[in-house]
Order: sequence, then structure tokens, then C-alpha cells
Amino acid sequence: MAKENSFDVVSEVDMQEIENAYNNARKALTQRYDLKDSGSSIEFDKNAGTLTVQAPSEFVSGQVIDIINTHLVKRKVELSSVNWGNPVNASGGTVRRVGTIIQGIDMDTLKKMSKDIRGEKFKVKAQIEGNKLRVSGAKRDILQEVIAFLRDKDYGLPLQFTNYR
Repeated sequence: MAKENSFDVVSEVDMQEIENAYNNARKALTQRYDLKDSGSSIEFDKNAGTLTVQAPSEFVSGQVIDIINTHLVKRKVELSSVNWGNPVNASGGTVRRVGTIIQGIDMDTLKKMSKDIRGEKFKVKAQIEGNKLRVSGAKRDILQEVIAFLRDKDYGLPLQFTNYR
């Protein structure tokens, strides 16, 4: 009997790296000459998994988000792991934007990934387990092809491939 090889497809973000990027962005916000006295602020809620930007205008909020994105890239966090909402008017004529940090893969995306793998007729088995997808097959070469296939597809969230055995 052949040994089954497998890997898991997950979408996880290291919250410590996001917190480090947040701290660096907050420091950069106080030092940047054009944003220093603008009244902009950044808040991070680790438990809720949100980044909140408050700024005097939509343009300035975009500038602050660019600073955050720069620090996220420096910390090797994919930008697609933060889903920025639309600007909302807040008190005092300011604008607030909330970025939700994506943790896990939703059921619809998991079903779509499984369907895509079956549609390509790979000789593998894809099972949904909680918020991850386990792909198993007899040959490692086929599993490598599945990984390459999933990397080429855009599911709107960062994918990691773990537990490759």
C-alpha cells in the first residue's frame, strides 16, 4: 500500500508582525512632516483583529494606509491579509477606515478551491477540515503541481501551504 502524502492550505497571519508594523507606522506618523500635526491616528485591536485609521480627510486616510502598508511589506505580511473598508464619516469632520485582518479561509472559498482542484483532474483528494483544506495524494509531484496551481489562482486572500508530508 502506497503512503499518502498531504499538505494543508491555510490563510494565517502572524499577529505579532502586524503589531510590530502598527507600532512602526504609528511612530512614522508622528515623524512625517506632512502628517505630523494633521490629527491622524492609528489604532490596533489585537483581539478583534482590526486596524482603525482616523484622519481629517479621505486623502489623508489614504496616506496613512500607505504608511501602514509600507510597514506591513517590510514585516513580510501580505497586503491582501488586510481588508480595508470604505471611509466612514466620524465625529468632528474626520474620516474613519477600518481594516479587518483576515484569519482563516471562509467556507465558500474552501468549496471553490476544492472544486477548482477537482476540475483540473489532479489525482488527489481535497477535504475541507474546519477553516483549512487538506489535499492528499499518492505522489509528491502531483501535490507540487496542485500547490503551483493554487498559487496561480487569485482567491482574494493570502494562502500558505503547511504540514507538507
